[in-house]
Amino acid sequence: MPVTASEVKALRELTGAGMMECKKALTETHGDLDEAIALLRKKGAASAEKKSGRIAAEGVITFAINDEGTTAILVEVNCETDFVAKDNSFKDFSTDLANTLLEGRPESVEDASQLQLAGGATIEATRQELIAKIGENISLRRFEVVQAGPGELAGYVHGSRIGVIIRMDSSTEPDLGRDIAMHVAASRPVCIDESEMPDELLQKERDIYTAQAAESGKPPEIAEKMVTGRIKKFLKENTLLGQPFVKNPDESVGDLLSGQQASVVSMSRFEVGEGLEKRSDDFVAEVMAQAQGG
Repeated sequence: MPVTASEVKALRELTGAGMMECKKALTETHGDLDEAIALLRKKGAASAEKKSGRIAAEGVITFAINDEGTTAILVEVNCETDFVAKDNSFKDFSTDLANTLLEGRPESVEDASQLQLAGGATIEATRQELIAKIGENISLRRFEVVQAGPGELAGYVHGSRIGVIIRMDSSTEPDLGRDIAMHVAASRPVCIDESEMPDELLQKERDIYTAQAAESGKPPEIAEKMVTGRIKKFLKENTLLGQPFVKNPDESVGDLLSGQQASVVSMSRFEVGEGLEKRSDDFVAEVMAQAQGG
């Protein structure tokens, strides 16, 4: 008995699988809807396993904070393409995931996989189902939970790709924390102040500047002053307190905070795909190949 378009539509609405996959499943199960659902779930699980090795370097950063304002979280969930990163199912999963992790506070990504989302299914089971539905590898890459005490929390997400949590002490300016978080998102400071600059990074810069100064042929005392000046500039450009404030470049973040009698205790910044290899394949070509394959 031939499969009807209405049957395919019904199965697609129930499973979210592709039209051709639904038609094949109904054909194989002779139109039995329940068996077709089970078959797609089996194929989806196998498909998810196959896709798990593919590079997922796109995605979203999600920020969540509890009602009391005492605990906040940044979460990075990855997929393979920017197209899927904009999909509502993917974004809804990422939001549910952030809220669940904020409440459950697992120790690691591995521990997080068995937490239950609001609907009752585990994070891992939901992830697998979403992979089957969307057709791309999806992964929870990392998360960071930040607690307020002592201090206040503020967060900012820029275009779903960069997220920041700032913990700072009390301030009379209610939007100051968010403004600083916005600055961190835009200016990407390495650390809060000079005392936190990693020794290894600072030494690497010093070695570079020393070599450049030697190449200049300047006398040793002049070369040393050149190196000192460049190190000072590097520290100013790469520490939060030394950077010009994005909303008022004539004022440094350090001067802004001093004027408000406030200080930043900690900062956390996530950007989608940091350190991950990007896909280099042609997404349009991949879609065309799948379409031609039927």
